[in-house]
Amino acid sequence: MKEYEILFVDDDKVILDMADRYLSREGYTVSLANSGLKAMELLKEKNFDIVFTDFKMPEISGIELLSAIKEYRPETEVIIVTGHGTMESAIQAMKIGSYDYLQKPFKLELLKLIIDRIIEEKKLKDENVWLKTRIKERHKYDGLVGISLRMQEIYEIIDRMKNSSPNVFIQGESGTGKELTAHVIHKNSDRKDKQLASISCRTFLNEIPEGELGEHLSQLLKASAGSTLYLDEIADIAPIVQTELVRALKRNKPGSNGEGSSADKDIRIIAATNRDLKESIEHDKMRREFINSVNTVSIKIPPLRERKEDICLLITHFLNKYHSTSSKKVYNVAPEALDYLLAYHWPGNVIQLENVIERAFALGVEAIIEVSDLPAEIRTYGEISNLG
Repeated sequence: MKEYEILFVDDDKVILDMADRYLSREGYTVSLANSGLKAMELLKEKNFDIVFTDFKMPEISGIELLSAIKEYRPETEVIIVTGHGTMESAIQAMKIGSYDYLQKPFKLELLKLIIDRIIEEKKLKDENVWLKTRIKERHKYDGLVGISLRMQEIYEIIDRMKNSSPNVFIQGESGTGKELTAHVIHKNSDRKDKQLASISCRTFLNEIPEGELGEHLSQLLKASAGSTLYLDEIADIAPIVQTELVRALKRNKPGSNGEGSSADKDIRIIAATNRDLKESIEHDKMRREFINSVNTVSIKIPPLRERKEDICLLITHFLNKYHSTSSKKVYNVAPEALDYLLAYHWPGNVIQLENVIERAFALGVEAIIEVSDLPAEIRTYGEISNLG
């Protein structure tokens, strides 16, 4: 973790000693200066992240020091500390770029609160810069398409799982692409050479007698050993089946019952649901132990209405997809039609958007998708939005 450098400037030795002892005890790296001139010398030698400076000092005042820091190293956060506080001096300091304004006498705990807040903000800023850099490089991940920050986070999670095979729990509304995400995870894992087995949980083992569930589940897991098992809509699994599946997973875990510990005998579970996890547990639809057994890594796919910056990319993706299978060529969406698509709330999410593009090809739209080519519900929604 980065060690943040702090400079405390004050011509009062008592205050310097107090700040030094307190901040050092709290684990911060602190340098001290008893004048503005000494502070300027230290600033030339070292890049400080945070500077606390007294307002009224001989030779170089706190305001002059603040101005110099902001001119030559604007990323350094400066906090003005003064026993001669006026509203005018506070406003002056803030205009020049002071992060905060602290009036003497102050509680030492306030120093820690300010420092921790600045550090947290800097961390968030660094993360955003990193994500924006990744955005420039990646607008899709295999079949997943999106430039939004939330999609970038999903890409990063998939990247980090490449050399391991944790169980994954995917949450998302219908149509957001949960099964596609499962396939992308499997394709980019160390199990990609084996088949991904997909099971719909709506009818999962419903007709098997209770006494035979354990054996059936054990056989299923053994048959899928070394591969990935995708359980679609796991909230639909009957509670008794959930309990038996947890037991079967424990029995088939490598190393149990004297078996070898080879990863070839292990099975990876990727489970998905469009239900709210907390609500499902509260209503006893899903057992907590069952969720814990498949929820090593959690991925929440945002609905399309929460990542509308991805709509244009998705449209281009689907246009290219259907070009290869249609004799008609649709190249773009008219600006007014695009406004309708961007305004729409997309209850069916990405699948619904794909259906809009597929429908245009099926209806023989020539070159450009116009407003009149959009489904009635999208046109109506757009017209109502325009009235508002």
